[in-house]
Amino acid sequence: MAQQLRGWQSASSQRLWLSLLIDTAEDLSRPERRAVPCDQQLLAALRAQLARPASLPISYASPYSLRN
Repeated sequence: MAQQLRGWQSASSQRLWLSLLIDTAEDLSRPERRAVPCDQQLLAALRAQLARPASLPISYASPYSLRN
């Protein structure tokens, strides 16, 4: 999956990412999947990652912010 999403900036890659996200959400919403217990350490790591602010790659920085 990581290889599929490397060039996520293109429209087709964005559609692929969204499709994978929807498929995952649908899979996890099934009752038999929801009944499977989650690893508490994994959940803590995910919560910590989601609590951090998102950062933009340098390619998205304004060219004006890089000038003196």
